[in-house]
Amino acid sequence: MTITRRKFLSASAGLAMTPGFFGSRAGAAPLPREADIVVIGAGAAGIAAARRVMAANRKVIVVEASNRIGGRCQTDATTFDVPFDRGARWMHNPETNPMIKLARAAGLEITSAPSGQKIRIGRRNARAGETEEFLAALVRANRAIDEAARRFDVSCGSVLPKDLGDWASTAEFVLGAGFSGKDLKDFSVGDKSRAQDRNTAIACRQGLGTLIAKLGEQVPLSLSTPANRVSWSNRDVSVETPAGRIAARAAVVTVSSNVLAAGNIKFTPDIPKRTLDAASKLTLGSYDRIALQMPGNPLGLSRDDIVIEQSNSNKTALMYANMGGSSLCTIDVAGSFGRDLSAQGEAAMIAFAVEWLTKLFGSEVAAAVKKSSATRWNAAPFALGAMSAAGPGGQPSRKVLTEPFGCLYLAGEATHETLWGTIDGAWESGERAAEAALRRIGALRDPEPEARPARQQRRRAPING
Repeated sequence: MTITRRKFLSASAGLAMTPGFFGSRAGAAPLPREADIVVIGAGAAGIAAARRVMAANRKVIVVEASNRIGGRCQTDATTFDVPFDRGARWMHNPETNPMIKLARAAGLEITSAPSGQKIRIGRRNARAGETEEFLAALVRANRAIDEAARRFDVSCGSVLPKDLGDWASTAEFVLGAGFSGKDLKDFSVGDKSRAQDRNTAIACRQGLGTLIAKLGEQVPLSLSTPANRVSWSNRDVSVETPAGRIAARAAVVTVSSNVLAAGNIKFTPDIPKRTLDAASKLTLGSYDRIALQMPGNPLGLSRDDIVIEQSNSNKTALMYANMGGSSLCTIDVAGSFGRDLSAQGEAAMIAFAVEWLTKLFGSEVAAAVKKSSATRWNAAPFALGAMSAAGPGGQPSRKVLTEPFGCLYLAGEATHETLWGTIDGAWESGERAAEAALRRIGALRDPEPEARPARQQRRRAPING
């Protein structure tokens, strides 16, 4: 049976949320010695921040440790016959998301997410009654998490109903690893409950990495230029890089919570303990993608089909088949199982993907694979993981990360209280941090708003809504 997208995603609250990367840009100008605002990191948050500073007619420079724009958004346009988003795949909430308009203005094609999903039970699709049982299990689990979040911030796993039967492991994957990159036992009920509705998913045909690279084309930046040390005070900031030192009146720091907590950038004086503690409670989950090119549609699936299985353990995955009508299929692995698998290397990841598909579709799968690739975000030195997810008791840490210290402002998906883990949240956080920095240096005269009104949190629709 095929599940409608509305039913499936209203029950799971958005299983297709992931990080991403992009392409790089050469020919950057020489590193300036001063700027009004320096931005550390050329991911979605960094590009958004820089564009906002430019819109205020102030001087900005972005320094990026890697050799490309994008952070956790990257589109691989050469390995396969269609663009392959190695990280972030979806945008959300098109009625309020400014990135949709920006993508169209950049001449890129916006497409709707797949319209249906399938569940495999062994080598067959789930029947109508079985599908309804699964959806009911998701609804019950979500309700238990939401009810617990009203009282205390514990792990999602600790409040999950104990009688979900054959669907328990599948529900745990969809709501936990598949949503946040963390198993439910490691995932805060507060973070899960406060996640803004992500039922409407929108893709960019050329890839989200391509989109961010386009949006960053006019941004002054220096690639392969890590910020080694940031010296800050209440008056100014100095950023030391291998290419020289940049003096600025304020800085926006967009590195991941894992990079921040790891101390990969040295701060003088040290970052406040309150900030570091918050970052350590928002560690990145594990979410990786294994891409297999299988000409001839050997699995007999439709264009853009999404497939999960009725599993009996956490050793499971999600497949996005025949992407854009091509022969490319991706198998996503996440949570503690995905982390362990990724640590074994790309060959082990591809072997698992083939084994998993063989279990669901038959032994001819192995011979059908003509080309393969896999991401390993936990080993990426400038990311150290996928998306942030609060551990039990950690949800309030997101707001802590928005608190400036000296003339430094943090941005990135980890700083967004409801759109964490999304490219949308990263972009909005970058704009918000840039506006705060601009106010500090007197470039904006209007008072800082108490809250951004444009993107209010919406509750998940009921399953039959």
